[in-house]
Amino acid sequence: MTRPPSAAQRRVIEGADPVTGRLRGTEAQLAALVKRGLAFRHPRPPHEHFLTPAGHRIREAAPEPVTQEPAPDAGVFAARVGGAEEPPGDPAARLREVRSAWQGLLELRRMTNPDGAVDRPCGWERSHLVRAAALALEAAGHRPADGDADGYRVRATPQPEAVAVHAPDAERLAACAATLERAGWQAGEYTEPRTRVRYLLASPRRV
Repeated sequence: MTRPPSAAQRRVIEGADPVTGRLRGTEAQLAALVKRGLAFRHPRPPHEHFLTPAGHRIREAAPEPVTQEPAPDAGVFAARVGGAEEPPGDPAARLREVRSAWQGLLELRRMTNPDGAVDRPCGWERSHLVRAAALALEAAGHRPADGDADGYRVRATPQPEAVAVHAPDAERLAACAATLERAGWQAGEYTEPRTRVRYLLASPRRV
């Protein structure tokens, strides 16, 4: 049975960038994670280290502190899925964070897609469908629903590899569909049978 990571190694894993999996640690710590198959060293300068899929699984399985809400200064980026979230206190800072996260995701696609394609979602996105779709929408300038205004809402669905995207009107729904398609998703409009509300069903494109 594989020995679990040490406490120091787990701290490095838990401190990885939530989108790209980029690691920070001593050379010895990073080398040990590479040896165990939990990280890899990028072949191009500056030779950063990133989590492998096995490393991501350990990071996501790590117990999180039980709190009502995340600390505002926790430093962990989270895509806004739309709903009861409070709008960001500093819109300019939020814009920088979103752009940085999107660029990091494109880099993750380049590194982990077998052909290095950046126009097609990667494995991380397929295992974090709601967050990935929300990041694509927010990075393109769409406004999520919050306490101040209506906007997009991304929700999980019972269907494998599919999310539901809702928008306040037909025009904004079509704009969300266009954004997701440019980001490498397939999106089609459907009607909820009981409410007759139109929504998108979106899934990551494979080819």
